[in-house]
Amino acid sequence: MPAKSTTSSPSTVLGRQLGDELRRLRETAGLTTTQAAAALDCTKGKISRIENGRVAVRLPDLTAMLHAYGATDTEPRERLTALARKANRRRRQGWWNEYGSVLADTYRDYIALEAMAGTIRTFQAQLIPGLLQTPEYIRAVTVASRQWQSADEIEKFVQVRLARQERLTGDSPLRLWAVLSEAVLLQQVGGPEVTKAQLEQLLAVSELPNVTVQVLPFSRGAHASMFGPYVVLSFPEEAALDVVLADNPTGSTWLEREAEVSRYQELFDAARTTALSPVESRTLIRRRSKEHRT
Repeated sequence: MPAKSTTSSPSTVLGRQLGDELRRLRETAGLTTTQAAAALDCTKGKISRIENGRVAVRLPDLTAMLHAYGATDTEPRERLTALARKANRRRRQGWWNEYGSVLADTYRDYIALEAMAGTIRTFQAQLIPGLLQTPEYIRAVTVASRQWQSADEIEKFVQVRLARQERLTGDSPLRLWAVLSEAVLLQQVGGPEVTKAQLEQLLAVSELPNVTVQVLPFSRGAHASMFGPYVVLSFPEEAALDVVLADNPTGSTWLEREAEVSRYQELFDAARTTALSPVESRTLIRRRSKEHRT
């Protein structure tokens, strides 16, 4: 997944949750976004960005909105204030912000959402998913991308990807379901020794109870996910909407509209039902691993 792509940022989960509640309060109060903007002495666009979770909500703005919407009860005001503080803190304090010199905004946004996700479903056409890559494989992919020039930048990017992998084994581990094209098993990255070690690592990690790996073999023919890789992120918060990051020839695109996300959910369901079972997939991975001889 390209780290240097330039696309619009996604909203954070907590930011969207806050925005949804503020939108409901505004609509209950019978106000349009134009009227809300007039009450706050701001632009209509700012109200829309707040409600979409795309900008942090300053506490003075939140207080003004609650007043304009007639939300006078203490409990919801305190709850929304606490939610705003938590959302703003999440935006500022992520460990990935320490690596801003080597991470584009899109990749930092992705890591932030990954840190909050409960489940990730991904289809990969050419590469092992980043959460399952060995350090040597990561390094080889990073060098081949030609997006980082110095050895120090490359090593920082390797450290970032390894830090992300802690989500699979820490407290409340991430649930990862990956469907890989058979091409992923054949593509030599870093030479036969690195590739062989990577496939052995893939086998080991696929045994974790929270990780499912399936291979979609060439023999299954054409399928709907052939156009490229994508990731579907789901979140544990009640009523939280899924988010999709899809790769294309010009970069990566965030998708949040329900119809677009639903399309990718359908694509993944089709891919996993077409692919080999996890047990059959491990057999194929093991066989392909033996073919990468030094």
